[in-house]
Amino acid sequence: MMKTARPRPSAEPGRKAAALVSTASAFLKSCVSTPLNAALTIAVLWLLAATVPPLVEWAVIDAVWWGQSSRACAGTDAACWVFVGLRFDQILYGPYPAPERWRIDVALGAAVAGIVALLIPGMPGKKYIGLAMLGPYPVLAAVLLVGGVFGLPSVPTAQWGGLALNLVVAAWAIVTAIPAGLLLALGRRSKLPVVANACAAFIEFWRGLPLIGILFLAVVMFPLFVPPGVEVDKLLRALIAFSVFNAANFAEVFRGGLQAIPRGQYEAAQSLGLGYGRMMTLVILPQVVRTVLPGILNTCVAILKETTIVLVIGLFEFLAVLQAGMADPEWLIGDQVRETGYLFAALVFWALCFGMSRYSAWLERSWSAGQRRA
Repeated sequence: MMKTARPRPSAEPGRKAAALVSTASAFLKSCVSTPLNAALTIAVLWLLAATVPPLVEWAVIDAVWWGQSSRACAGTDAACWVFVGLRFDQILYGPYPAPERWRIDVALGAAVAGIVALLIPGMPGKKYIGLAMLGPYPVLAAVLLVGGVFGLPSVPTAQWGGLALNLVVAAWAIVTAIPAGLLLALGRRSKLPVVANACAAFIEFWRGLPLIGILFLAVVMFPLFVPPGVEVDKLLRALIAFSVFNAANFAEVFRGGLQAIPRGQYEAAQSLGLGYGRMMTLVILPQVVRTVLPGILNTCVAILKETTIVLVIGLFEFLAVLQAGMADPEWLIGDQVRETGYLFAALVFWALCFGMSRYSAWLERSWSAGQRRA
């Protein structure tokens, strides 16, 4: 009787485990490789032992997790997660009308679904999903959030707030500033002196100003230069300020990538008869994006953290909602409420920024693997 040969088990898991053990072993050896390294290792372990257990005890073990009011946390010297739980809707949505908050849920859900689809290996149509996330999605999300059409009640931007507002500002700035920065970087390297000097002046001017100063110019000074009766939404002015400032930053990131491409790549593309547009699209820009990807993601992380600055111009974003809750007389029961609120804000921003950094690392590994296979 003929026996069917069984496929050999893949050795890939074994290789990964061996590589992990080897990396851990090398790290442990490096920690005590010299007297200085050993002393620093002991100091770091002592610092962790002195800070981590008390923090875990305060934030988790002794914390108050359940309750219906601030009385549940009164008299306790530990984290008051009841405050976060009871005000979670306000923290997430701000003053957005409660009956219409499903619109924020749909917009955020679509964004998460698109990002997850881009992360799934072998997902068909990734190119079209990415184009949809950069093109139609922002427009449809804006229509959904603003309303006033298709039977949706209009919600003025003055009623936007909470963490959702931070995500809206960050998404707008990233989607608009990256292509604008790329165009500015290409313009700065143009052979036309007028274009090159104009782009250089634009970049240097806006990079030389602090973001908070640009926001004050957009919100306080801009109304002084428009005709009487002309009103421009405050949030829209803040979004434009974020776009202009970060476009200048992205331009410098892309300029560094363009300068890193060897001259031979341009000459090879021109020798094949490619025009400027096709040369940039097919040969130069793919290499530039791969080169500057860490810089792009680093700037995106900075944008997300910078969104908290809009509270100084009166926009009710994440931290503003938390501070308003802490100032509520009902929650003036001790420092544990304020400390818990800021710890929660730190955890939220850390999770978002860490997720973006891991996505950047995954993209780098994927592109490096594809380049090796090629």
